[in-house]
Amino acid sequence: MDGPPPPRVPTLADVAARAGVSTATVSRCLNAPDRVQKDTRDRILEAVKHLGYSPNFGARALAAKRTDTIGAIIPTMDNSIFARGLQAFQTALVDHGMTLLLASSSYRRDLEETQIRTLVARGADGLLLIGHDRDPALYDFLARHTVPVLVSWVFDPTQPRPSVGFDNRQAMAEMTHRVLAQGHRRLATISGYTSDNDRTRDRVAGVRDAMAEVPDCAPLNVVETRYGIETGARAFAQILAKTPETTAVICGNDLLALGAMRQARTMGLRVPQDISITGFDDMEIAVIADPPLTTVRVPHGDMGRQAASMLTEMVRSGTTPDTVALPCEIMERGSLGPAPRS
Repeated sequence: MDGPPPPRVPTLADVAARAGVSTATVSRCLNAPDRVQKDTRDRILEAVKHLGYSPNFGARALAAKRTDTIGAIIPTMDNSIFARGLQAFQTALVDHGMTLLLASSSYRRDLEETQIRTLVARGADGLLLIGHDRDPALYDFLARHTVPVLVSWVFDPTQPRPSVGFDNRQAMAEMTHRVLAQGHRRLATISGYTSDNDRTRDRVAGVRDAMAEVPDCAPLNVVETRYGIETGARAFAQILAKTPETTAVICGNDLLALGAMRQARTMGLRVPQDISITGFDDMEIAVIADPPLTTVRVPHGDMGRQAASMLTEMVRSGTTPDTVALPCEIMERGSLGPAPRS
């Protein structure tokens, strides 16, 4: 025995009839609500809610040859490193009439490639990617499909693709100068993995750049690890086991620095009296750490907002914007102090 017929899906014409307006006015209200008078807009939105109407975005995309969706792939959702920038990015995209599709690659190059191809297959009009490091064949794939790409969290004007971000190398060099100015000459750094990650490579290079300007520095001890508090603690213990004379540890992000500070306390070391520790990102927890963490403040909000504007313009006009550099700020707090006397 056949069941009851499926319920009828409400149409644009149904909304127009209930609201007492034309279908063109309903369409205008849904696509550009500011162009419709408030009382008319309220009637239309009430009709949409009452009828349970949902626009046919597939049909709209076929007609416009655009889906008004932007894909973004970030390395991780495990911590808040990218959260503030992506929140600003999404909020600005909504203002531009765009929808965000978000994926996380878990710092895996093969997974990011699969996600890029999947987002393109699902009709993403443009992509926001983190950093420049990836197979050139993947960029060729995106070019063949005419999908605009904007890179963020980095600034490298030598790259052929536009970006909006900050100079990781310069920011870390400035932080290292602050450390050296306190008299530290025996430094170590806890870094994320530098393979396939231009941000981490540039941060380590920034430390080396600053140290090269001071002739009496000891060789830099570098430990690479996954980003996290536990991994930062283990890396700190490795550093002190290999180079116990270390007086300052410059970390590639705040989570690593917080783990290093915890391990220092476990080992009976005072921060900064016995050893100084610095971070990178200026996460909210940095200011309430004990002592408060000296770190690099990244312009997450400005970066996200500008990325949304630039990528929307790339999609809608087909233009390629200039690369944009945003400034970082050194937040000098209690975890950095003078080098202890020998």
